Amino acid sequence: MDLQTLSFLVVGATFVLYIGIAIWAKAGSTSEFYVAGKGVNPILNGMATAADWMSAASFISMAGLIAFLGFTGGAYLMGWTGGYVLMALLLAPYLRKFGKFTVPEFIGDRFYSKTARIVAVISLLVISITYVIGQMRGVGIAFSNILEMDLTVGLVSGMVVVFIYAVFGGMKGITYTQIAQYVIMIFAYTVPAVFISLTLTGHAFPQIGLGSTLVGEDTQLLQALDQTLMDLGFAAYTSITGMSLLNMFLLTLALMIGTAGLPHVIIRFFTVPRVRDARKSAGFALVFIGILYTTAPAVGAMAMYNFINTVQPGPVGEPQGNVVIDERPDWMVRWEQTGLLEFEDKNEDDRLQYYNDQNEEFAEMAREDYGWEGNEFTKIDRDIMVLANPQIAGLPNWVIALVAAGGIAAALSTAAGLLLAISSSISHDLMKGVITPGISERAELLSGRIAMAAAILLAGYLGLNPPGFAAEVVALAFGLAAASLFPVLMMGIFVKKMNREGAIAGMLVGLGATLLYIFLFKGWFFLPGTNMFPDTAEYWLFGINPTGFGVIGAILNFIAAFLVMKVTKAPPEHIQHLVEDVRVPRVGTS
Repeated sequence: MDLQTLSFLVVGATFVLYIGIAIWAKAGSTSEFYVAGKGVNPILNGMATAADWMSAASFISMAGLIAFLGFTGGAYLMGWTGGYVLMALLLAPYLRKFGKFTVPEFIGDRFYSKTARIVAVISLLVISITYVIGQMRGVGIAFSNILEMDLTVGLVSGMVVVFIYAVFGGMKGITYTQIAQYVIMIFAYTVPAVFISLTLTGHAFPQIGLGSTLVGEDTQLLQALDQTLMDLGFAAYTSITGMSLLNMFLLTLALMIGTAGLPHVIIRFFTVPRVRDARKSAGFALVFIGILYTTAPAVGAMAMYNFINTVQPGPVGEPQGNVVIDERPDWMVRWEQTGLLEFEDKNEDDRLQYYNDQNEEFAEMAREDYGWEGNEFTKIDRDIMVLANPQIAGLPNWVIALVAAGGIAAALSTAAGLLLAISSSISHDLMKGVITPGISERAELLSGRIAMAAAILLAGYLGLNPPGFAAEVVALAFGLAAASLFPVLMMGIFVKKMNREGAIAGMLVGLGATLLYIFLFKGWFFLPGTNMFPDTAEYWLFGINPTGFGVIGAILNFIAAFLVMKVTKAPPEHIQHLVEDVRVPRVGTS
């Protein structure tokens, strides 16, 4: 059976499963739509949380970034993993004990203010829409590979599927769909990694294979990769390149505190019966997440090693050392059709050269000694590396199809969670909480579904014109969460004298400053060509990358909140007692 047919069958089977679950678990009440009736088992909720959290950025893009950035790409891995631990310890149990459906609802009640609730809704919408752009891009990339069509067709196909099962199923349908998606995702990620690790190093565990020697050689995988890249004018894979130490630190911290403020993940801890179940599901989720995250560095390194050795199968500089264009492997042809891989035969020698032509010394030597006229891969989208990895390694078609299904599952699972967060913020927090308090449950459900449908259309449009790679777009969303919601959630739980004026001022300052900084370099509202400055280090403020600016936004949030708190009235006594009560365990709940 050919690859395209097999991919259609495998992915089609998963879609039937997702839609079937959504129909079986269709939400019939607002409680089921928002928090699955608060009856999800902690282990199952841990799986669903892992799927919700491990987005297209984790499955598709993170290993691709690590493949091209090397050591510094580990910032994404450290930030997201550390952030989950932070959220599980500092936020999840307390928010679950408070017992509200949504993050804006907690902020509105804790800070006794509809205005605070509205600002929280605005923050949530900005974060979630930015985040879902990356997911829709991931859906489009995975689909376009399967369909062998343009990215646009793939993205629209993904929009249709997520519309069907997210709009009708609500949190109840999404939860059980995400459990199935986690199983598919983790098999799709680890099975090819095991195959490739066995092929390259003889070790079944990729985590061990990453630090092992190559089969039949005395050279370690990472040493061989370092040397191969340096032979082509690149920096060593294990060296600190790609971003400054300052930006690596800020990005890691922004991802950590941004993770802890993600509304679509926090809401998952409202779906379990008790507070102690929230703690248990957080622990199980960390185990499920760790399986993928400890595998990602090996996937990134092995993907780059296989890619380089496919393009440069012989000695550097010798005519036969580069792949002949007419004999290039099928995986290149497939990805060329998506527009995510492009090349140009600049020296017209009918062979492909891949090297660092930005290294002036090496580029001059390559021109004079080898006759090379520049790097001939004019586009290698980093988001294709995980999906292309089994194809590059020559694995069986069923493995390639499984990876495609996993990539789509990763993108759809998080997209659904984000869309639900957007939907609930509009229908529950704005409509029911502020605009029309007397709205019926049926009308609230309808407004939630309409809001979700509108969000899918907006995310699809922006997914066609994203401000960066999937993981980069997601990093921007995390920065916005770090600057707006994380500080106010922390102060709401641990600072009993923080009042509504301080919370509102902090959110507005943190979100406004971070959003402005991002728009200056990424384009206003992420529209291409509207950026005020080039997105390069020489133009960044103090050299700070927009993806790491969320830390600065968070600091500004805390400063503004405490300054305003000092000159305004303290919160009512009953609010201060409520904050103390939330932090004290009760018998049977902890």
